[in-house]
Amino acid sequence: MPRSRRSADPASAPTVRGRGRDRHGRGIRSSATGPYLPPLRTRIDLFDMTIASTVDYLRGVWPELADVIFEVAPGPNAVIPGVGVERYRVNAAERRIVFYRLPIQRLSRLHRNDEFHQRMVIESCVFRAIAELLGKDPWDLAPDRFRHL
Repeated sequence: MPRSRRSADPASAPTVRGRGRDRHGRGIRSSATGPYLPPLRTRIDLFDMTIASTVDYLRGVWPELADVIFEVAPGPNAVIPGVGVERYRVNAAERRIVFYRLPIQRLSRLHRNDEFHQRMVIESCVFRAIAELLGKDPWDLAPDRFRHL
């Protein structure tokens, strides 16, 4: 009968694998950005941050927005015949505004596709949705903000 190559004494118990993966003496694996670099910024993070900062600014200017619920969804459930894809939905009865991230980001035709112009498109959708909820013109929401234009 063949013998096992492992001996029966407990001193030679097998080692636990996967302890940091220090293969070839190069150290353990780290995150993709490294320990001293800022985390990666994604389009979703930029979109959420732009919506949040614009809403916070407008809540400071218009106290009526304190009880309004703002949400971000990937996209609408259906296409409206003759109109197209909604960028946002305003429900005045529930005081709720839903912004659709994918239509705002992908269906806007930018003449320059950089972060500044992407932020402008997102902010314009926020201004238009809040103006529709309040029954005002978007330019009347923050007149001091656009005084230099």
